[in-house]
Amino acid sequence: MAPTKKGKKTKSAAESTTVTESSIFPACLRLLTPSSVAITIHAKPGSKAASITDVSDEAVGVQIDAPARDGEANAALLEFISSVLGVKRRQVSLGSGSKSRDKVVIVEDMTQQSVFQALSQASKPT
Repeated sequence: MAPTKKGKKTKSAAESTTVTESSIFPACLRLLTPSSVAITIHAKPGSKAASITDVSDEAVGVQIDAPARDGEANAALLEFISSVLGVKRRQVSLGSGSKSRDKVVIVEDMTQQSVFQALSQASKPT
C-alpha cells in the first residue's frame, strides 16, 4: 500500500500562523510594499457628484461624476481618490480594470492605516 500524500496541510498551517496587522483592515486594502497600498474599487460612473458610498471587504464603492467613455471616469476617479487621501495625483495610479467597473488603484507613499482612516472618514455621511 502506498503512503498517503502530505502536501496541502502545510499551506493551511502556515496561513493560520501568519496573523499580520493587515487582518484588521478590510480585504479591499492590500499592502504591496511597506509604502504602497492597493485599493479594490467598484466604480459607479455618471453620478451627479463624486463620493465614497461604502467601504466593505469586497471593494470600496465610489460614485464618479464623469461619464464612462474615453477614460474620463478613470481620470476623474484617480483625481477624486488623490483628493480624498490628501496625496498628489502622481502618487495614485490605476493598477488594473481600466475598462471595468471593478478596478485596482495603487497609492504610493501611504500606509494601510492612513488609507483606511481617510476612506472611512470620507464615507461617513455629514
